[in-house]
Amino acid sequence: MMEAWLEAAGMRGSYERIPAPPEGLKACIARLSEDGYSGVNITLPHKEAALTLADEASAAAKTVGAANILVFGGGKMIADNSDITGVQAALDEAGWQGGERAAVLIGAGGAARAALYVLRQAGVPVRIVNRSPDRARTLAAALGCKADIFTLEEADRALEDASLVINATSLGLAGQPPLTLSLSGVASNAAVFDMVYTPLETPLLAAARSAGLRAVDGLSMLIGQAPPAFEAFFGTPPPDSVAVRDLLEAALEARR
Repeated sequence: MMEAWLEAAGMRGSYERIPAPPEGLKACIARLSEDGYSGVNITLPHKEAALTLADEASAAAKTVGAANILVFGGGKMIADNSDITGVQAALDEAGWQGGERAAVLIGAGGAARAALYVLRQAGVPVRIVNRSPDRARTLAAALGCKADIFTLEEADRALEDASLVINATSLGLAGQPPLTLSLSGVASNAAVFDMVYTPLETPLLAAARSAGLRAVDGLSMLIGQAPPAFEAFFGTPPPDSVAVRDLLEAALEARR
């Protein structure tokens, strides 16, 4: 995606995958800054740690408590979080507009932080489903969000009459167990958003479509979070001439 945007814009630049074990993250980031990189996207499991390395951070990154963008320049490292933009883009695609019905967030790890931020901003009732209730309570408290907490065994009760279900766990990811939920109790016009995009059609999304619900895959979030990062790194918005989803779907298919 980034390379295609660079090519379409006629810009010189590169976007590379650089492995960084947790114990070597700080040294890796420092080396990249010294080597003249303009910035980096941060992926799991480093997003919370990345925020602590920054000299400055956006209000969003501070509130979420995680960063997926670090920009280098002027002797400083600045953190931002465009996962929020990605989550909002996915919900917009689903046509979800909030309301009085509850939104259900599955998971309480790093990926859930941006989703909870968006739900808090929407002002909807929030229910968090997680294996560890204490971790879910800690997440809600960290973002200043009032939420009802449920265990996975209580998921059916949490989903009752919900307008939105978000999977922010790795369940359903290739090589991981599926996320098995009964969607029979959700609102008839509910939206289901799964952050997983390998595979694109997770068991959760298949169940949602089978039930006639609106379903959105993780590529929508991936695509939605990318333009702010591109602009932060290269100083200009990405061109809109690239069929990004087609490109990414082809890349995923080639990996199978």
